[in-house]
Order: sequence, then structure tokens, then C-alpha cells
Amino acid sequence: MKPRKILDGIYWMGVIDWNRRLFDSLIPLPDGTTYNAYLIKGSEKTVLLDTVEPELSDTLLAQLSGEDKIDYIISHHAEQDHSGTIPKLLKLYKKAIVICSIKAKDLLIEHIGISPERIRTVSNGETISLGDKTLKFVYTPWVHWPETMSTYLIENRILFSCDFFGSHFASSELFAGNDETIYKAAKRYYAEIMMPFRKMIQKNIEVIKALKINYIAPSHGPVYNHPASIISRYEDWIKDDVEKKVIIAYVSMHGSTKEMIDYFVSALEDRGIRYQLFELSGNYDIGKLAMSLVDASTIVIGTPTVNIGPHPNVVNAAYLVNSLRPKLRYSAVIGSYGWSSKAVEQITSIMSNLKLETFDPVYCKGQPGNIQYQKIDSLADKILDKHSKL
Repeated sequence: MKPRKILDGIYWMGVIDWNRRLFDSLIPLPDGTTYNAYLIKGSEKTVLLDTVEPELSDTLLAQLSGEDKIDYIISHHAEQDHSGTIPKLLKLYKKAIVICSIKAKDLLIEHIGISPERIRTVSNGETISLGDKTLKFVYTPWVHWPETMSTYLIENRILFSCDFFGSHFASSELFAGNDETIYKAAKRYYAEIMMPFRKMIQKNIEVIKALKINYIAPSHGPVYNHPASIISRYEDWIKDDVEKKVIIAYVSMHGSTKEMIDYFVSALEDRGIRYQLFELSGNYDIGKLAMSLVDASTIVIGTPTVNIGPHPNVVNAAYLVNSLRPKLRYSAVIGSYGWSSKAVEQITSIMSNLKLETFDPVYCKGQPGNIQYQKIDSLADKILDKHSKL
């Protein structure tokens, strides 16, 4: 794959990974991904912004084979999929200096093994001249590590944002244009990776909006040539408002929990309440669950009891919800047990990061009966009441 021109002297480099289906041994990649690096050739200096996964470094090295010098290598983020190839480049380009944020220096030394003598830190707002082009460094912490920064190319109004605004989306197109499938992938990326840092992103968005931006060049996915489109979507995702929607995540072993969930779904439909259902026993897509949580107000978890606790698949889902820290407002548990259960207490403990108003659980010993169905109707009424006040 050859470098691709963005503007005069500015090139996309990297890898389009069409076939990768799992990221960080956790996140499904239905559309593959890309690892983006960018080369800027100024009249005096040449800079490479970010690199690629180390096992894919041969592609980047081949793209750089015609470059006799690189003066700076900018590391926006110390994670290996962006900085992992830096050591190989430093061996090739003996005079190259790694540019990073102050907090990134130790991480690059510890995670990547870069010699401190090859690292230069920059402060927020600091600039470096490439001759006819000027780079301004903009601290954007917690998108999604504490050391993350972005680089703004002043003359061409390009923001190189690393993971910020990224998308796991393999495409032969350099630019995102108005392709809604790319923006859907960006929402998935936000939900899976950025959502826990929503409050910090609210601050970073204001910093970004102060810049005049013609392009946003992230480290994953296509380049945004309509930057207002992705910025406005982020503003929607990070705002405090929630939608009147219930997310139901459940698993059933012998049918009792499923009977109650089925009844609950009917109760929601009778009341005109929107919902989205995730059955957790199969290979459900955690990315879709994460996306559903971006705007939802309510989560209801359905679980049978396994050795007095929740089903292990429910534990995993509850842990995921807790780690993503969505802006949920309300929660409830529906479930069943054989002789005893502490599932409700354990689920509540697992989701301790969330500030939720919790409705009374609906639990049955064995098969559900009229009492449980009445309680489910009451739960649906309470949700309807809460939603009406949103």
C-alpha cells in the first residue's frame, strides 16, 4: 500500500487491516480497522505523526523507504498500536527525536523502551516550525489515556487527533465524506473506548472548537473532511441528556427468567416504551450493547441464579456497563433462583460506578406466577412515570 496524499506535503501512511475481527482481545471489529500515521514534509523539517502496530511495521517501513530523513516522530499516545513501531524507526533515523506530552515520556520509556535521550517533551500550546509549516500541540488528556495530546497544523488547519474521533473502519476511501456507515462506526468506537471519559471529553471538545479546523485526521478510520459532522455528533453523545429507552440484558437457564423478560417486554410495548433487547447466552456483540448505552436512560438486567449469585454472562455484562460509565439514570433486576440468591446485591456491587436510582427487583423461586407478573407491571409503570419526567 502506498502513501496517500491529503494535501501538498501531507500524506496518510499506515495499514488498512481488513481482516482483523478483535481489538485488545476484547472489542469486536465487524468492519476491520486502520492504523494511521501521517507524514508532513515542511520546507526545512519532516515529521511523522504516530506509527502502527509493531507486527504490521513492515508496511509503514516500506512506505517510508524513500524518505532519507525524519526529524521528528510525534507520539500522541503511548499505547502500542500508535507508538509500538517507534523503536524500529529510531534505529533507521538516527537523528530523529520523539515529541510527546510531559506525561507521555515515562510511559514511552516503560512501555516501548525508548531511550530518554531520544525524547523531547512539549507543553500544551507549544509550537514547532517545520519551515513553511507550523505544528501546535494541544493537550487532550483522557481520550483515552492521561498523556494523550493532539497536533494542529496551523497553516492547513488539520487536527491530528489520535484516538479522539477515531473509528474502527477499514475503507479504501481516504476521506469520510458524508458516509453514515463511518459515523456509525465512530459512535461504536466512542461507546467502546471513549464513553468512560465523557466528562473529560466535554472539556476537550471546547478546546477543539476554539480551533479553525478543515480536517480531522484520527489514528483509526478515515480522515474527516467535514469535521463539523463528527464534532456535532460527539457533542450529542457526551451531553447529559438521556433518551426514554430501556436496555434489557438477560440470560435464562431453565426458562423462568425468560418468561418474566418476555412479559416485561410486552408490558413495555403496551405502554409505548422503547426498548432494546440483548440475550447474553450466545455470542452477543458487546459493541452493540455499548452503543445502546450511549443515550439510554434505563437498564434492566435479567438473570437466573448460579450458586446464589448472578449468571457469569450477566456478571460480565454488568462489569462492562460499570466500566463504560454510561449516563444511565435507572436500573432494575428481574430473575429467578432455586433455593437462595444474592444476585441483586452482587449486581448492584458490580455496577458501583454508576449513580442509579434502583427499582425494586422482581424475583421468583422456581416458575413465575401472578405475583411476579403484577410486580413486572408495576415496574413498567414506574419506568413510564420516570421517563415522562425526562
